[in-house]
Amino acid sequence: MKGNKLLKTWKDSFKEKNFTTQFIVTFLLFALITSIFTRFLTYNESRVGFTINDPILNFLSSTDLTYFIFFLIYLTVLSGLFLLIKSPKQFTIAFQIYTAVLLLRFCFMFLLPLDPPVGIIPLHDPFIELFGTGETLLRDLFFSGHTATLFLFFLIIEKRLYKLFFLISTVLVAFALLLQHVHYTIDILTAPFVVYGCYRFVYLINKK
Repeated sequence: MKGNKLLKTWKDSFKEKNFTTQFIVTFLLFALITSIFTRFLTYNESRVGFTINDPILNFLSSTDLTYFIFFLIYLTVLSGLFLLIKSPKQFTIAFQIYTAVLLLRFCFMFLLPLDPPVGIIPLHDPFIELFGTGETLLRDLFFSGHTATLFLFFLIIEKRLYKLFFLISTVLVAFALLLQHVHYTIDILTAPFVVYGCYRFVYLINKK
């Protein structure tokens, strides 16, 4: 019954011309920017960058938390998508925000090439390595994509209990990334502010 109701919700949404156009444009842009960004990541690995003297990382000993990080990331992302898919408009808006975030990551990483932090324990993402570049990325740094993605769910999901879950997940993953020396502190701290800016911008555009 729930499956039929969900299918009907999406069918009804696609009857609206404005939504259908918005949905198609959103996912075409998402596919295009994702493709460009994926190619850029390979190029970015070969660039000469610079390191940041990070007092917080200097204080923290490198700890391998790969399994914890990806368990929490995939649990959070799948939970977020499960909640969002019930609302076609919110689902589409979420991808609009993510696309904007991805575009800004491309711009920031292009303008600010960084070398990996001292003591980094490479984060082997099975999904990215299988469907993305096929390599472990070390310079995918400013700003943190994992932190940004989880914080996006915190912003867009409306129910308070779920928001708390997404906020806790964001904080735990962010701290784990620092413990593993995968990111500089500034990578982590910048991500929520950029996502919030994209969130406000996309909602403003949709209101107009």
